[in-house]
Amino acid sequence: MGERGARPKGKVKIKWSPNFAYGIGLLVTDGNLSSDGRHINFTSKDFEQVKNFQRAFDIAVRIGRKANGSQKSKKYFVVQFGDVLFYNFLLSIGLKPAKSLTLKDLVIPDEYFSDFLRGCFDGDGCSYSYWDKRWRSSFMFYISFASASHKYSIWLRSSILRLAGLGGHMTNAKSKNTYYQLKYAKNEAVKLFVFMNRYKRGVRLTRKYLKIKKTLSIVERQRRVYLTK
Repeated sequence: MGERGARPKGKVKIKWSPNFAYGIGLLVTDGNLSSDGRHINFTSKDFEQVKNFQRAFDIAVRIGRKANGSQKSKKYFVVQFGDVLFYNFLLSIGLKPAKSLTLKDLVIPDEYFSDFLRGCFDGDGCSYSYWDKRWRSSFMFYISFASASHKYSIWLRSSILRLAGLGGHMTNAKSKNTYYQLKYAKNEAVKLFVFMNRYKRGVRLTRKYLKIKKTLSIVERQRRVYLTK
């Protein structure tokens, strides 16, 4: 028998934790598995987002820069590293190369789903608010998640309903390609934010977190006004 080679060593410690689950959420939204069976890529315009990715998986790999499509300006930050063990783990929980349209159900422990969801929100999620002119003193607040995969969007919605008790609603839109938006409005949006941030010391994207905190201060002020009428 030939000699066995050395067992591959992973850069990422594969153990579920709040930060690890958050990192998986980032990978689902802004990451990519190379077709070579070993490399993981993560790209973002936001430097803090890339640093959060490193922190989530406790890795120290070089952060590069790249352009997008035909653009010459390298506006995007990128991390790429090889890790066969971590790559295979990601396959085992439902990620795959060219995942945008084929992503389906994922295997995420219930205990860490809220942290995973926070990672998804910091990746492809958004929040927005406005004063509705149709009703006096009506302030609207939404949290939404976007995906090109219908099956993944259905899974995400059913998981949030099961674990947070929030139903939301789903719409689809078309720019170049069809994509789906899972939206939570008003009180559901407030409850979802609390659910995603149960772990106070967890990794999060500062600008999105502070934006919602500012929105919630308006929501709370409107509630006080309503109660004193």
